[in-house]
Amino acid sequence: MPGRRRQPYGSWESPISVELVVAGSLSVREPRLDGDDAYWIEGRPQEKGRQVIVRWREGTGATDLIPAGFNARTMVHEYGGGAYTVAGGVVYFSNLADGRVYRQAPGTEPVPMTAAGAQRYADLVVDAPNGRLLCVREDHAAVEAGAHGEDGHASEPRNELVALPLDGGAPVVLATGRDFYSTPRPSQDGRRLCWLEWSHPNMPWDGTELWLAGVGQDGSLSNHRLVAGGPDESVAQPEWAPDGALLYVSDRTGWWNIYRRADTAAGAAADDAPLAAMEAEFAGPQWVFGMTWYGVTEDGQVIAAARRGGRDELWRIPALGDGRPEQVEVPETEIGDLRVLGSRVLYIGGSPTSASSVVLLDLASGSREVLRRSAEIEVDAAYISAAEPISFPTTGGRTAHALYYRPTNPDFEGPPAERPPLVVMSHGGPTSQAWGGLDLEKQLFTSRGFAVVDVDYGGSSGYGREYMRRLDGQWGIVDVEDCINAARHLAQRGDVDGRRMTITGGSAGGFTTLAALVFHQVFACGASHYGVGDLEALARDTHKFESRYLDRLVGPYPAAAEVYRQRSPIHSCHQLAVPLIVLQGADDMVVPKAQAEALVAVLRERQIPHAYLLFEGEGHGFRQAVNIRRALEAELSFYAQVFGFRLADPLEPVRVENLA
Repeated sequence: MPGRRRQPYGSWESPISVELVVAGSLSVREPRLDGDDAYWIEGRPQEKGRQVIVRWREGTGATDLIPAGFNARTMVHEYGGGAYTVAGGVVYFSNLADGRVYRQAPGTEPVPMTAAGAQRYADLVVDAPNGRLLCVREDHAAVEAGAHGEDGHASEPRNELVALPLDGGAPVVLATGRDFYSTPRPSQDGRRLCWLEWSHPNMPWDGTELWLAGVGQDGSLSNHRLVAGGPDESVAQPEWAPDGALLYVSDRTGWWNIYRRADTAAGAAADDAPLAAMEAEFAGPQWVFGMTWYGVTEDGQVIAAARRGGRDELWRIPALGDGRPEQVEVPETEIGDLRVLGSRVLYIGGSPTSASSVVLLDLASGSREVLRRSAEIEVDAAYISAAEPISFPTTGGRTAHALYYRPTNPDFEGPPAERPPLVVMSHGGPTSQAWGGLDLEKQLFTSRGFAVVDVDYGGSSGYGREYMRRLDGQWGIVDVEDCINAARHLAQRGDVDGRRMTITGGSAGGFTTLAALVFHQVFACGASHYGVGDLEALARDTHKFESRYLDRLVGPYPAAAEVYRQRSPIHSCHQLAVPLIVLQGADDMVVPKAQAEALVAVLRERQIPHAYLLFEGEGHGFRQAVNIRRALEAELSFYAQVFGFRLADPLEPVRVENLA
């Protein structure tokens, strides 16, 4: 094209610098509405990943609430979530440093509500009629004492549903005995309480139970009854409607749809009709506490985010499910953490041209306002590569899905005979999904001349329970084949250079990356971000929440130990013949650094080209600005060295051992 300079793909100059990506890596999550005010949590890499509660008020805008030195984060289940709640202007939050719950009234300093110790708290919600704070407590006392159970295995943390009196006093246990609890929801009058519970080996997206109990004048529970769910039915987000009906999400039809139970005195029943039956997902995998996908207006209408076809839609559903659902037109294609109060809807949203943002929508007036963007930096739209949903054939005659991003830069074009290198992104979970909102990290690559494909391999959420179940017993096979077939599909279309394809991923995506490189000869190199290399070590050493996760994905351990060894990349590193960069957090409790170092030791012994970066002070994922910057620079430098082109950026190169 006239005016464009011809330069090798990957070497283009771009205004989307690593510094810009890091500056735009603020995270926004957990929105809340209280009175006229909106709240959310900001994760700030520039403050070493500190999580700050922010209040937005009409006329004054956004204000930090918790003082310096406090970090509104919880480590229950290691992934946390539900770290705070607000009622009447009073904020209650879990503090990362000591695990205690604090109460902060307007204009005052935080005051602890729980004692120091080995307890962690999450999923906070105020039960105002009964004067208490409901939450999930995870007690690590036995673990820290090195106790063992009758079977000789080390004790697990004990999870319980507890109430903290707002006027002080010791926590009161409301429910105990199951492995996991979440989502306590008191009715408006405080006379009923519902919650979710489940046990090993299930994860919450496999099977949960919705329980309901009456609440006595002393706060005790009685008349417990199972409302919905079971070992093969995942129930999510119970909520109370203004008329006293109980709403919940169930995937009993193969799709997470919203149901209404008017007669809460009845026992469990599977014949409740969905409010809006769709082949769409009105919920998702509950990896963290406090996740919400819908809310109820003051007149009982349900406002919900539904995912289908790889994108989210906002829907208005009549109060009794007896009218026609209507889609609410909003520019966001990624919608989550949705909250409703009165006629106002607060959610986290993004689109192909806008980063993740806190959005306030008023249904009565139709007004919409962005309260905070995760990236306040303006980027010329000409440099933005918009996601292109693709479906492609994969193993077994099935179809898989992905989001494809073309190289995009108005100043450059590649040589006529050259095709761009491809970065295949494999998301974590492995139940997560490709995110189609503006992601400056993807644009960092595409604006330099890389193509990127973010793969929704079998096992991903957003396509129904059957699609997620494709990975049962097949982790390390189906996900890998789908990533390979996405890459081959693009190479066969002529979009990318089939000889210069790399694969990258973090956590479960890191395992997919390692398995693809070790067991197949398709990719020229790869990048593992805190990836799983040893499935046996993960099954033996990981935290409670995921300690039985692999029973379904691989097989029960140790009965299926041989399958674990066969699938683990660490045991077949002799088959790895391409360069690899490994990035790992030193404090990772989900995938401990020992896995990364065992892998690197084999790479070094076999003189396979590799680079290894260990980040002190980081856990499962990088939150500090200096480390996010270094990880991005290292990965870019690694690809440039392997693919043999010069980066336009003056980045600090990473040292690749044994690279000829």
